[in-house]
Amino acid sequence: MSGQIFSFQDNRKFITPSSAGISRQKGVQQDLASQTLALSGLLQTTLVIEELIPLFFKQLNRVIAFDGIHFQKPDDKIDVGLGIQIGHSCSYQLQVATEELGTLDFIRRSPFSDEDLNTIESLLAGTLYPLRNALLYHKAQRSAMLDPLTGAGNRTAMDNTMHREIELARRYDIPLSLILLDIDHFKGINDNYGHLHGDTALQEVARCANKTIRDSDLLFRFGGEEFLILLNNTGPEGAYQLAERIRYSIEMTSPIPSLDLRITASFGVSTLNDDDDTETLFKRVDDALYRAKENGRNRVVIC
Repeated sequence: MSGQIFSFQDNRKFITPSSAGISRQKGVQQDLASQTLALSGLLQTTLVIEELIPLFFKQLNRVIAFDGIHFQKPDDKIDVGLGIQIGHSCSYQLQVATEELGTLDFIRRSPFSDEDLNTIESLLAGTLYPLRNALLYHKAQRSAMLDPLTGAGNRTAMDNTMHREIELARRYDIPLSLILLDIDHFKGINDNYGHLHGDTALQEVARCANKTIRDSDLLFRFGGEEFLILLNNTGPEGAYQLAERIRYSIEMTSPIPSLDLRITASFGVSTLNDDDDTETLFKRVDDALYRAKENGRNRVVIC
């Protein structure tokens, strides 16, 4: 049956190091134990999630045939899918002790037999500790790329991501847009209410942006009171509409109710052209923001 899930708890079977592969016959179990050990050693050659999951996919396919794999850990914003994503599936919630490692789905066109599931579960034991190490590395890398005040990506993360996303947009011929926003009269907020309340205003703007953008969109603190949003697979009209929703959300918020402090922001929007590079794309969105400021602030200008 299409979309079948082998459910044991919360629609997931929980896999821990001690629970995998305990029901196998002795000879088969020893062979799988050897394969599991070899798999674990191979997976420990990388700490990058985006490399580890494809490596596991390739190695497991040598033992049991399947057509797709999907790993998710939403709280760390990790979502890696390979191969087909529609068909019969078995799904596992991975954990070490009480530490949740995420959900791993296996997909293929034909149903999974009990023997298939036993094999998968035995080999999953070799994945847990390499996966745990990769997740710890991912968290450390992600923390180093975040602005500590707002939780948005920092300037280093923005520079690295811009180059990568422009390359991907060109390779796959998909639209890529930028939104650059600047809090209006931010110096007056700091001068009149103090830097502590200025920090609160920055955090509120980041919150308004984050709650409006999609999971696939990326928010960065460009510097001072400026934020940049990178929109994958989004053309100019979609980017403009999203900027308007963020602008309205900021205008309607009251970050410090006791002071009746109101904030607004100005927005520039631009979309990648065929002859753009990082510098020219950013210059155009910066020009659009400048025009929004010159034309009265609290508005969106597209260029």
